[in-house]
Amino acid sequence: MRKGDHIRRVAIVFAGGPAPAANAVISAAAVSFMEDGREVLGFFHGYSNLARYHPTTSRLLPDQHYRVLQQRDVRGMRNTRGVQLGTARTNPGSEVRGPEDLDDPGRTRSLNAVYTGLVDLGVDGLISIGGDGTLRSANLLVEYQRRLPPEARKVAVVHLPKTIDNDYRGIDFTFGFFTAVDVMAKEIENLRADAAATSSWFIVETMGRKAGWLSYGVAIAGEADLVLAVEDVDASLTVDGTDGGALDLDRLAERIVDSVLSCERRGKHDGVVVLAEGLSERLPDEVVRGASRDEYGQLSLGEVDLARLVSNRAMAIHQQRTGGRRKKMKPLQLGYESRCAPPHAFDVMLGSQLGIGAYRALVEEGLDAHMVSVSGQLDLHYVPMNKLIDPVSLLAENRFIGRESDLYRLARFLEERADRRDEWSPGRRSED
Repeated sequence: MRKGDHIRRVAIVFAGGPAPAANAVISAAAVSFMEDGREVLGFFHGYSNLARYHPTTSRLLPDQHYRVLQQRDVRGMRNTRGVQLGTARTNPGSEVRGPEDLDDPGRTRSLNAVYTGLVDLGVDGLISIGGDGTLRSANLLVEYQRRLPPEARKVAVVHLPKTIDNDYRGIDFTFGFFTAVDVMAKEIENLRADAAATSSWFIVETMGRKAGWLSYGVAIAGEADLVLAVEDVDASLTVDGTDGGALDLDRLAERIVDSVLSCERRGKHDGVVVLAEGLSERLPDEVVRGASRDEYGQLSLGEVDLARLVSNRAMAIHQQRTGGRRKKMKPLQLGYESRCAPPHAFDVMLGSQLGIGAYRALVEEGLDAHMVSVSGQLDLHYVPMNKLIDPVSLLAENRFIGRESDLYRLARFLEERADRRDEWSPGRRSED
């Protein structure tokens, strides 16, 4: 048998939040296999149907739970919005907390359902598309199969990285990131004009739970006056004065007021501050008490409303430091409006290459348990999943912006120039 001949039928699962260019990935992957005479199943709404599979009580039905894709299903959809297959956050490995749980039939019940469903449908290879949680699920399916008897049928697994947060290790940029940056940067430009007209400030919270890539991109492209993300939390911003301490809301607000007052001294009485939502994860328990958490203990960040918390504190501090003068600071959360925006051309190109990479990984390279990656001029690479997953927690490891990096220095440099860019302005009100 030639390399790749064992892959005759593949399944595509897209899970987690939507991302621009999702359909470019799905389309390119499906077409690659179909043009080589191989069959492609597209599962609807992530793992939600597979994870409930039972051969007698909960069967998988064509055109209800999945579709055998045809050329007409995927042609001409690379630039379309949304996710053609739908998506969901069902996590078939949610009860697995460590390697020892993979030997527990109770904790691997959903993984077994996914594996059994794929095998019963004659699937030889799974194309997993999603964020770090979906990468974790893909790796758990690999590890689950490694514990099966040697004679058991195996499903090869490759993963395609997706997140507008761009915080993946093993790849330079993830599809959807540049579209999300572009959409939100244009919103920042609108807010800058509004702020100038009303002599006020906007405190904008963007997506970015773990790292600051999205907030930094939005701030740079949108010409915000200040950007702060989890990478900026050091001893000067924490309650106990250590780098690892809880974020002090007052110190964070003080940092913003410093920037506002610096602008005012230069005759600039308006602006925009961008905050990464992930800063909420560093807040003390008493500040976020009442916000719900998921099965991994992660905050429901939308319930915290970081932008409102910070703007209220910053206005009070500004009033105190200016002898009672009020400055309006308006909070705003951005994020969902970017997830299904028309994809940026680069994201379409990147997503298409990742989709084709799934074919090349499974068929041409004969790989299993790898993530498809792209670098340079859309050059394909294949990264073993075990290089991206912590062996103890079985969680995917995130990538942060290094304070020594040129991107970090760029953001800091442009903030300084933001303070000086208004050499002339009409007589703006300094009070609201």
